[in-house]
Amino acid sequence: MRIGELADAVGVTTRTVRHYHHQGLLPEPERLANGYRTYTLRHVVVLARIRRLTELGLGLAEVRDVLADEAGKDLTEVLRELDADLARQEAAIRERRTRLRALLETEGGLPAEGPVSPELAELFAGMGDVSGSPMAVRDREVLALLESTVAPEDREGLLATLRGALGSPEAVARAHEAYALLDELADADADDPRVAEAARVLAGCMPEGLVPEEGAKLDSGHAFLRALYADFAPGQAEAVRLALEIASRGRRS
Repeated sequence: MRIGELADAVGVTTRTVRHYHHQGLLPEPERLANGYRTYTLRHVVVLARIRRLTELGLGLAEVRDVLADEAGKDLTEVLRELDADLARQEAAIRERRTRLRALLETEGGLPAEGPVSPELAELFAGMGDVSGSPMAVRDREVLALLESTVAPEDREGLLATLRGALGSPEAVARAHEAYALLDELADADADDPRVAEAARVLAGCMPEGLVPEEGAKLDSGHAFLRALYADFAPGQAEAVRLALEIASRGRRS
């Protein structure tokens, strides 16, 4: 039996057969005097078994363990491990589909910031249309970033904090007032007299869980704050810095 006949008999390609030879899974037959390889029924049986095992999801290293004559993993043990791994993948897929369905069913559609949790999408929807406020748009981007980077065990705490800050019409109104004041500082210097008022209003909107524990100085070594300030105009950065200081003092008092 030639290599093409072997491949056809099992339903694989000749390239696959050669790959299994290279991986040491399928023994290479002896060559005849004319240089051609001739395969036996044993090769067909082994190749068919390799195909069945790979179709079950086993990797080639696991197939090698199963086929090895010496002590390797027992087939039953390998299949049990594979079944457990598939069960974990199924659970993960079910969880992802549940989240996707929740996102697709979010009232008002997906937010512009892209996929976020249904809880955060609901909070964003409650804030109304913020497309006319560059500061509001930027704030939502930051909140989406925080949610995506927070540790899983801290995620619910973050969402609870945000619900407390944005979960009522009064809170949303305060947030929009702060956004408007900050938008007015888009071309302002740090010593602009409007900075203090913007900082005061913004501080009243800041949820406790998002305020740094050790103040908010630009030179504090807080990398996230440095990046945040650098993304603002001077007057806006100063208003945010002062707001964080005000909020931080309020938490300590």
